[in-house]
This record gives sequence, structure tokens and C-alpha cells, in this order.
Amino acid sequence: MDIISEAKEVFNTEIKALERTRDYIDTTFERILDRVVSCKGKVIMTGIGKTGHIARKIAATFSSLGTPSFYLNPAEAMHGDLGMVSAQDIVIMISYSGESDEIVKIIPNIRIIGAPIIAITGNGYSTLAKYADVVQLLPKFEEACHLGLAPTSSTTVALCYGDALAILASDLYGFKDVDFGKFHPSGALGKKLLYKVDDIMAAGDNNALVSTEAHLNEAIILLSQKKLGLVTVVDSLGKLAGVITTGDLGRQLEKGADIYHLKVTDVMTGSPIKIEKGKLAVEALNIMKERNIYSLPVMDGDKPIGTINTQSILSAGIVEGIW
Repeated sequence: MDIISEAKEVFNTEIKALERTRDYIDTTFERILDRVVSCKGKVIMTGIGKTGHIARKIAATFSSLGTPSFYLNPAEAMHGDLGMVSAQDIVIMISYSGESDEIVKIIPNIRIIGAPIIAITGNGYSTLAKYADVVQLLPKFEEACHLGLAPTSSTTVALCYGDALAILASDLYGFKDVDFGKFHPSGALGKKLLYKVDDIMAAGDNNALVSTEAHLNEAIILLSQKKLGLVTVVDSLGKLAGVITTGDLGRQLEKGADIYHLKVTDVMTGSPIKIEKGKLAVEALNIMKERNIYSLPVMDGDKPIGTINTQSILSAGIVEGIW
């Protein structure tokens, strides 16, 4: 057996099934999408076995993209979980044969409840197709299993079809990246979309500030204590005068500078790169990457209110891995 060739053939078989289904899609898809978008309740996905796993994933995709959805296990539905279904919902049933026993058994009860049924099936003469309000008939294709039995191509097709519904519905809602972030608050992506520099900057006593009258040794002490990578220099009105970075300090020490007599104004960078409050933390990170620096003063107009650095952004989990 040529293992590599056989593995590629699995891909080829499933790709062919996807292509055939793509070309098979017609206005039925639009009818189903309209039901999804106009649904006043939840989009309930159901299927059994391998198809059940696919239905669960589609429900998760719907929910993450702005369509309230959940997976209903048809076997558990027969023992009380049908109580989760209301007439305001729609139920999307996936069964390539259309005759899965667990699916067929709950159809009458869903009819009694009053929720519309949408069928995704490969059998237009099946019980599921007969009692559904809308039927997406899938074309005939081969399963990738060498026995032609295990759900492989059919589950891949169902997954892709569900993704298409979820994505198009999201687009019609005008679902934005910030909305996506609301539903993914603990992931790096959500944090990237929601966290602002104000949320994670070092402020107040945790910030490193010196006045324009300070000597360089005072700035060195703050650099060591606060570990922010820079000290912000402010004038008598609290306005930004400049910054002193660890790089600035290193260059002065190399020259043998008298740190007790030099003032911070003799050493500081007078027009530093900065970022305004309210900006996304990931935007600050991009600035630091582009300029090859590690810290930024955070500004409220012309007054610095904090300091953000790469370590604080990484520690917040906004990006994963090492910068």
C-alpha cells in the first residue's frame, strides 16, 4: 500500500464531495438563511453519531458569530431535553440518510411544539425530508472511508454547509470584530479586540515619573524599581517633556557620565514616541515592533498618565508566544 497516495485520495474524495455540493447549492440555501436571520429564538442544531459532533460544532460557530444557538442531542431529547425547544426556535436536523432513528422519533414532538424543521439530508424521499419545512437536499457523493460506510465526506459537507450559513448570517447582521471579541473575552483574539492601553498600563504609584529638575541618578533608581523600560519626564505643569530609556542610560554610562550632576533634561529624548489613552493595546504593540522599542508613555492630551510595555501586553495574554 502506498500510504501517502492513499492519504491524498481521502483528501481528493472529500474535496470532490465539497465541490459537488458547492455547485448544487441553489435558492434553498437562501430560504434557510432567511429562516436563520429572522429567527426570534435560537437556532437548534441536532444530529446523531458523527453527524452529532458536526451539529455541535456548527452550533458553536453560530453562537460565536452572533446567532444564538445550541446543540440538542436527539437521544436526550426523548428524555426531557425537548423542553429546551420553543415555537420561536428553528431546528436544523442533519442526517444524510434522513432515517436516523433518534432523529425521526423527535420529529412529531417538535411539530407539536411548533418549531420549524429544516432538514439537511442526502435522501429526498426520507422521513426527515417528508416532514421538514425546508429541505436542503445534498448531492450523491462517495464517503472517503475505504468501505464506503463511515461518515467522512458527508460530515465534511455538512460542516462546510453549516459554516456557510453561520458566516452569511453574521455578515447580514453586520457583525463586527468588536462583537466577536465580546464573545471571546478570555482568548488572545478577544483580548486583542477589547483591551485598551488604559486597561494594562502602569499608572499612579506604579508608573515612573520624574520632574525636569531631577538628576539622572533619580531616573536610574526609578528605572530599577519600576522595571518599565523608561522613565517619563514631566514639567511643572505635569506635561510630557521627554523620556529616558534603559538604552539612553546605557549610552551615558558608557561615556562615563556623572549621574549625580547630569540632569534628566541633559539625557532625555525630547520628542518621544507615545500613544493616546483609549487606543487598543495591540496597536501599542505594533508601534513598538515597528520602532524597535519596548515601552511607550500613555497620554491624555499633553499629559502622561501611564506607561505600557511589551511585557505588560504579553502578560495580559493579548498575544501568545514570545515577541
